[in-house]
Amino acid sequence: MRNRRVLISLGIVAATLLVYGQLMHHGFVDLDDTGYVVENPYVRAGLTMHGVAWAFTTGYLGYWMPLSWLSLMADSQLYGMNAGGYHLTSLCLHIVNALLLLFVLRAMTGAFWRSALVAALFALHPLRVESVAWVAERKDVLSTFFGFLALGSYVAYARRPCARRLALVGVWLGLGLMAKPMLVTLPFVFLLLDYWPLGRLGYCAHQPDAATPPDGRTSERRTLSHLVIEKIPLAAMGAAASGVTVMFAARAGAVADPHVHPLGSRLANAVVSYVRYLGKALWPTDLAAFYPYPERWPAWQVLGSVLLLLALGALAFAAGRRSPYLRVGWLWFVATLLPVIGVVQAGEQAMADRFTYFPLVGLFVAVVWSLHDLARRLQMRAPALGACAFVVVAALGFASWRQVAYWKDTEQLLTHAVRVTSGNWLAHNNLGGELLRQGRVDEAIEHFNHALDIYPDYADPEFGLGVAMALEGRTNEAILHYTQAVRLEPDFANAHNNLGLALLSQGQVGPAVDHLTQAVRLRPASAEMHFNLGLGLSRRGEKQEAIAHFSRAVRLKPDFAEAHHELAAAGATTHEDFGLPLKPELAARSVPREAP
Repeated sequence: MRNRRVLISLGIVAATLLVYGQLMHHGFVDLDDTGYVVENPYVRAGLTMHGVAWAFTTGYLGYWMPLSWLSLMADSQLYGMNAGGYHLTSLCLHIVNALLLLFVLRAMTGAFWRSALVAALFALHPLRVESVAWVAERKDVLSTFFGFLALGSYVAYARRPCARRLALVGVWLGLGLMAKPMLVTLPFVFLLLDYWPLGRLGYCAHQPDAATPPDGRTSERRTLSHLVIEKIPLAAMGAAASGVTVMFAARAGAVADPHVHPLGSRLANAVVSYVRYLGKALWPTDLAAFYPYPERWPAWQVLGSVLLLLALGALAFAAGRRSPYLRVGWLWFVATLLPVIGVVQAGEQAMADRFTYFPLVGLFVAVVWSLHDLARRLQMRAPALGACAFVVVAALGFASWRQVAYWKDTEQLLTHAVRVTSGNWLAHNNLGGELLRQGRVDEAIEHFNHALDIYPDYADPEFGLGVAMALEGRTNEAILHYTQAVRLEPDFANAHNNLGLALLSQGQVGPAVDHLTQAVRLRPASAEMHFNLGLGLSRRGEKQEAIAHFSRAVRLKPDFAEAHHELAAAGATTHEDFGLPLKPELAARSVPREAP
């Protein structure tokens, strides 16, 4: 029997590697990977004291997630900018998570085969792909890793309660919250597990069901009030993490404008999204990296979603008298999705596959245990059950393998998103940016215009159109688009920078310097923007101010050849005033001059 269990565990590992192994040949994608890794100087520098301090104090991109930043920095230290290494780390964490889930469920219930099926569904379901294949979502797999460790420690605590074991639960929970605050509802999950399968509630006479642990040790019964009180410190940790997250998200502008998405609209989207998640869990097709927020949901769809959710909840609670796992699984799913269901809207997505990484475990448990009881009543034989389970898992694995392939690069990912969704302004815009980088200007312009047709007040495609016009030498049109981008988003640093350069090329030095100054104010760590402002100031005859910005560019980017050249051209052959030795060998590699 032990050998079978080892083989099943190894089978889950092998199947996951088979499905996700292609990630080793995938690159970064232009959906947060750029900001998280590719253009993030702290991550690119690897593990440094300065980077560690930044990780614990920043709310960059709207999250406080120091452990996730440290994880990405460690990858940078090991792999540089080789995306395959980052994917390997995420894949290893996902495999470990599947095995942890298997071991924790078996420890709680004593049911190895059911636990193994849940772990296989967790490892191979297509809704998992986004969390594993997207480097920027390292926070999902890392936080869940600590979440499952917290679950395992809680099982040990429930069997032998003591302050030291409860403290260890708090440590794992705290680490998980520092990877991603998604685990704020984990104390409630502990309470659900007290009901089933741990059987800690004093009045649950039906408990021994299938919940006998492998070592035969049962949990000591407690009253509900006692169980709630013991979790207050854990809940306080979650509340603190939520507060920090909301604060940083508000500072970063990641919390959606309540006037754009009023409360009624957010509530309607929340109930419809719960049903959409259920649908994609049962039939995982048309998965996309971004699901656009609808202008409005039809009233019949909202009402139908409410009625369906109420019916499913009532069914779970009614059947839960004999099958407590239905109550636990349903409430696990509903409660752990609540922080990201959109009542407090962070970001512009209506829903996201990655949000189901931890919540879907509850549904898997409810479905697998229900099917086991049904098969037992129908007196189905074990080989037939195993064959059915294998077919389902294999089908899900094949669907995941196809979904992983879409994450190979930005173009494939966003082309797929445009195909399987409607009104996807973000996918059109980012696809336009990728096509622009490939030199496919006409196709890029088409996608930028599609994005603006859907979302007229969107600054990014205006900026993209400006870049496209500039590449085609249509400077006047580029200026119009850059100006519109700045009007729509006054703190758009790149738009200010490009607008300043376009104006500078037309001899409008004063307005150009104004915009270049704004760009530097918004992005003070950009060597390129300091260099561009130096050019503008030099054109305006402000030599010393120009030298100061060229010097700042060199300080930020020591091998910036053009900045060294401009310093040399300004006569700064020895530049001790700014604490920077000029590098003549770099100054010689100046901007190429036209042949006479």
